[in-house]
Amino acid sequence: MGRALAEELAQDHALVLTGSEGPEGEWLKNLTERTSLRTCQWNAMDPEIGPQMMADLGRLEREGIQLAGAVMVAGVFPEQPFGTWTMVELETLWRVNMGFPMLCAQGLAPRLADGSCLQFLLDTCIHRPFLKRLPYSASKAGLASLVPGLAQLLAPRLRVVGHAIGTVLPDEASDSQWLASLDLLKRSGSPEDLARALRFASESPYLTGEILTLDGGRRWGRSG
Repeated sequence: MGRALAEELAQDHALVLTGSEGPEGEWLKNLTERTSLRTCQWNAMDPEIGPQMMADLGRLEREGIQLAGAVMVAGVFPEQPFGTWTMVELETLWRVNMGFPMLCAQGLAPRLADGSCLQFLLDTCIHRPFLKRLPYSASKAGLASLVPGLAQLLAPRLRVVGHAIGTVLPDEASDSQWLASLDLLKRSGSPEDLARALRFASESPYLTGEILTLDGGRRWGRSG
């Protein structure tokens, strides 16, 4: 998802990309030919991730880079049926899905230009929890509560918007036709759909504290 979004947003933005092992690969080389690009290695499981973030953001600031917005794309999506939960697995999930985006927001907010929008990628499970993935659903619901809270804390200088997304880029093992059939629009989403929503929020100066749902109307359709 992060790669697909970067390729879409590179059409009209200079980018700072982060990754648990540092963004790399041929696609990244191609991206540098289309836009100005910086990268940072931020691993949610690193106990020193907070200081690492601050050091990297300070370096970017010294290079004269002013961040005009930020999109939080982080998460793990394990199947964890009730009765199989363990503290170790739950702590890993909370750390990646909630703790890491919260630390990112805390580090980024003071360095964002006035009027910027801080955006969080959530999931439509905040409307209808996944029963085989309740810890994941709970983590996204917790992150969703951060959106109005941060909007209040950071106003009026910054805006905060969440995006509850449905099926975008289903993995190869999924039944893509069945997943598409669950949406009222009878198709899955695309990175282009999500990029449009991100641009809309970024370019809407009177929008803050809201969670936009981008799921093709799935939550109004039959249960999946």
